[in-house]
Amino acid sequence: MEIVVDDLTGDEIAKFLDEHVREMLSTTPPESKHALDLDGLRRPEITFWSVWDDGTLVGCGAIKRLDPGHAELKSMRTATARKRGGVASFLLAHIIAEAERMGIRRLSLETGSAEFYLPARRLYEKFGFTFCEPFADYRPDPNSVFMTVLLTRALTS
Repeated sequence: MEIVVDDLTGDEIAKFLDEHVREMLSTTPPESKHALDLDGLRRPEITFWSVWDDGTLVGCGAIKRLDPGHAELKSMRTATARKRGGVASFLLAHIIAEAERMGIRRLSLETGSAEFYLPARRLYEKFGFTFCEPFADYRPDPNSVFMTVLLTRALTS
């Protein structure tokens, strides 16, 4: 697998992200959906990666800088056919390493509280994320959980 910084101009990634937003809307009330669309992901404070395996798009993820030392994990998605096949772990390890390289000391995220999101929450816990209070502009929401991790390599450099 190969991970690349994606400029979000390709048709394949646009379709992949559209499916992501539609899936979020099918499992979460609209007022609790925080997935960004293409325009939202093209902002300068966001770095977006796509994961390719032998020419096939199999995953994506991004970080959004909130301040110089804090970023939010956004738009983590694995192709349906590749779920539970290691794509998300491969990508999350890459994103954490890149965040540390960028000097980010804390990485936070919002994900759903429903059973559908349990595999995602378990993945984040595996990488050291713990549950936390809402951050940035988020407010308490029964459909959301918030998680964060301190990036130790960034803290010691």
